[in-house]
Amino acid sequence: MEKRTLLAVVLSVMVISGYYVLQGIIFPSREPVPARGSSVVSETSPPLADTGLTLSEIPPGLGEGISREPPGEPALDMGPQVEERVSIDTDLITVTLTNAGGDVVSYQLKEHKDRDDFVEMVLPGIQESHAFTVAFGNINVQPITSYFNVRHLSEYSVEFYRDFVIAEGTGGTRAAGTSGSGGRFRLTKRYDFKPHEYMFELTVMLDGGYSVPAFNFAGAAYTLGFGPQIGPKFEKLDQRYEYRHYYTYANSKRKQEKVNGSNPTIIANRPTWAAIAGKYFTFIALPYTSQYDMAFSTSPEPGIAEASRFYIIRLSSNTSKFEDTYRFYLGPKNQESLAIYNNGNNSYNLRDMELIKVANTSGFLGPLEAALKWLLMMFYRVIPNYGVAIILLTLLVKLILFPLTKKGSESTLRMQTLSPKIKEIQERYKDNPTKMNAEMADLYKKEGYNPLAGCLPMVLQIPIFFAMYNLFNNHFDLRGALFIPVWIPDLSLPESVWNFAPFRLPFLGWSDIRVLPFIYVGSQLLFGKITQTPDQQGNAQMKMMLYAMPIIFFFILYDVPSGLLLYWIMSNLLSMGQQLVINKYLARKRATMAIASPEPVIAPKKKKKKRS
Repeated sequence: MEKRTLLAVVLSVMVISGYYVLQGIIFPSREPVPARGSSVVSETSPPLADTGLTLSEIPPGLGEGISREPPGEPALDMGPQVEERVSIDTDLITVTLTNAGGDVVSYQLKEHKDRDDFVEMVLPGIQESHAFTVAFGNINVQPITSYFNVRHLSEYSVEFYRDFVIAEGTGGTRAAGTSGSGGRFRLTKRYDFKPHEYMFELTVMLDGGYSVPAFNFAGAAYTLGFGPQIGPKFEKLDQRYEYRHYYTYANSKRKQEKVNGSNPTIIANRPTWAAIAGKYFTFIALPYTSQYDMAFSTSPEPGIAEASRFYIIRLSSNTSKFEDTYRFYLGPKNQESLAIYNNGNNSYNLRDMELIKVANTSGFLGPLEAALKWLLMMFYRVIPNYGVAIILLTLLVKLILFPLTKKGSESTLRMQTLSPKIKEIQERYKDNPTKMNAEMADLYKKEGYNPLAGCLPMVLQIPIFFAMYNLFNNHFDLRGALFIPVWIPDLSLPESVWNFAPFRLPFLGWSDIRVLPFIYVGSQLLFGKITQTPDQQGNAQMKMMLYAMPIIFFFILYDVPSGLLLYWIMSNLLSMGQQLVINKYLARKRATMAIASPEPVIAPKKKKKKRS
C-alpha cells in the first residue's frame, strides 16, 4: 500500500468519524434550552370575528379567554373531584389514562424491553408525564388538569368529557336562560385503540350549543400537546447512542426539521404527517383536519434535560360545534410495523402513507443502505442469527470488492517498478516543477500507468463503509438480537465480560471490560503489518499512522454497538486473507516481470594492447 493510498484511508476514516460526531451518533450532545413558555406561536392564524373569547378581552392573569378556577384552570361546572385511572390492554400495548385532563400517562410496548421493563413511550421526568393534553389557546397556555367524567365505550375505547363556562364579564354570549354567567360548552376527548396496531385515534370535540357560537382563544380553538419525551430513556451515552430527529412529510417528500433553542419550531405548511424519531422507536402524528399548525419543541423540564414535544394548534373555529380526529403511531421504527400503512393491511385502511420513511436513510446512500439491509435480512432468513448474518454479509461485500482490491494492489506494484525512474526525474528537475510534472506525465503515458488507479478502488469503497456503518448502527432488528449467549446477547449494545459499576475509570468513564475493542485493535494492527510495503518500514511517519491510529480508534469505538465492531473485525480479517492471496499473486507477477525484463548485461571493455 503506497503512501497516498494509506493517507487516503486514514483521512477517509477521520472524515467519517467527524461526520458522526457532528451528527450526534458517536457522542450525541445538545445544548440545554430554556423552559417551555418562553415564546409564542407565529401569527399565521388571523382571528375570526369577535366572539368575546379573544385574549385581549381577558383580565390579566386569567389565561387565554377563560377564567381559571383554581388558577390555571377554566371555570367549570361541578364534576368529578377525584382521579380515576383507565387501563387499555391490547396484544401490543398497555395504555394508562387519567381523567385528570383526559390524558395518557403511560404507553408501554409489550413486545419490547428497556432493561427490566417494557419500553415506555411517554417518558416521565421527575414528575409523572401527561401526553395528549388539551389547552384552550396556543402552546403558551397551561393544559387542562381538571377531572373529567369517564365513559367506557368498549374494551378498547374510552371517552372523557367535561363542561366549561366562559367567564362572566368578557363580553361572551351567555347561554339562554342564564344570568350572570358566560356561555357553556363541552369538551370531549375519545380514545379508540385497535388490536394488533401501534396506531390509535384521538377525537377532540367542542360543543357550544346555542351559547357559544364560535371558539377563538387568541387565534386558536385549542392546542393538543404530546410530551415531554418519547422512550426509551437515554442519556448522553447510554450504550445505544440514542438521538431524536424531527420529520415532516408533505408532497411526497420527507423533510428533517431543525429543532433547537428556546423557541418552538412552527410548521405552518400542514404536512401529511409529522414525527419524532429515536434510534429504534418513533411518534408519528396524522391530523385529519384542514385547520391546524404544528410545532416541535426541545425545551427541558425537571428530570429531562432535553424534551421532544409536539403540538397541534387547532385554528379558531366560527362554528359552535366541531369534531377533529387525529391518528397517532407510537411504536417501533421498523419495516414490519410501518409498512402496513402503505399496503392497506391495517384497521384504518390507510394506504400510501409512507410512514416507513421515518426509518429510511435519505440522501444518495439511502438506496445502497436499503440494498445492504435486504441482503442482511436474506442471510438472517437462511441462518436466524444476526451475528452470523453480519459475517456472511461482510464476506459477500469483500468478495464483490475483491477485483477492486486486486486492481489497487497491482497498481501499487506497478508504481514500485516505476519508482526509480520517478525518483530520477524528480532529482533531475527538482528546480523546475513545471518541467518535472511534464516529464512525469510523459512517463505515465509511455508506461501506460494511471497514478489514480491505486487510490480509486479504495475511494469507491468509502460509500459502502458509510452505508454499512449506518446499517449496523441503526437497524431495528439488531436491538436485542442474540449472537453468542452470555457474551454478546444484544448486537445493538456493547458487549461486556465484567461490569464494575458504580465505579468508573477516571477520565475514561468506563465501567465495563469489553473484549471486542481489543480484538479490533489486534486485527487492525495485524492488517497494517501485512499491508505494509518495504518503503514504509523505515518511514517513522507512516509507522505512526499505521500503528497509532488503531490505538486512537480503540478509545473512540470502545462503547459502540457490538454488531458494528463485529462487522469491522470481520472486515479486517477478511481483508488480511485477501491481502495474503494478493501478495502471493504479486510475488509471482513480480518474478514474471523480472524474467521478461532482465537486467541488461554490459559487456566488459576490451583492454588495448600495449605497443612494444
